[in-house]
Amino acid sequence: MSYASPRAAAWGGRRDALDAPALVLGASYVGFGSLCRESGLTLIQGLTSTTTAWALPGQVAMVELYGVGASFVAIVLAVALANARLLPMTVTLMPLMRSAGTPRWRAYLAAHFVAVTAWAQGMQRCPDLPREQRLPYFFGFATTLWLVTLVGTVVGFFAAGQLPAAVSLGLVFLNPLYFMLIFLVDLRQRLRALALGLGAVLGPALATMAADWALPLTGLVAGSAAFLIDRHLGRRRRA
Repeated sequence: MSYASPRAAAWGGRRDALDAPALVLGASYVGFGSLCRESGLTLIQGLTSTTTAWALPGQVAMVELYGVGASFVAIVLAVALANARLLPMTVTLMPLMRSAGTPRWRAYLAAHFVAVTAWAQGMQRCPDLPREQRLPYFFGFATTLWLVTLVGTVVGFFAAGQLPAAVSLGLVFLNPLYFMLIFLVDLRQRLRALALGLGAVLGPALATMAADWALPLTGLVAGSAAFLIDRHLGRRRRA
């Protein structure tokens, strides 16, 4: 489905954001705002993190390490490693956004808003839109969610005394659960089905052998194996 114009596509992105994505991310950032206050961060520091980073795993790592008195270098390294996944997301999404006559600075600005939910929505929705509507749709969707997360951070900060720590952490982990559910609808695509299936099998096994490295190893091994299997099957089909 396409829209009547790029402006209509931007409004379509905003409407799509103000549905389940806004509810899930808003609740997740309520948990993050609560964690900020409990860890001794100010509201300005929490909002600055959401404004500039906008990626919960890295933000949670920063808050947790700050709360236990970790060094600045340790915090920077942890956040960098947690957010390294955003690079391949950006590399895969940005080519979909290119259109004739679009200034390069707009692509650089859009890259700032590449996070799990916005990336998943962009990968699903943008290929079906005309090229001139893709970037406006993504901006509409991502910036709306970004504003929702800023509000969630404020609400969570002031509600910190009312939320048990377990509830705050539970809200934070709504986002990866929602991300997984988004991709369940794409199991008709063989590559994604292979990656999810192999990851589900390898994750628990690697966690028992190398708990500290289980997550990145699972992504690397399962993703690479899925890619190679999918390419092999594609070649056999063409042959």
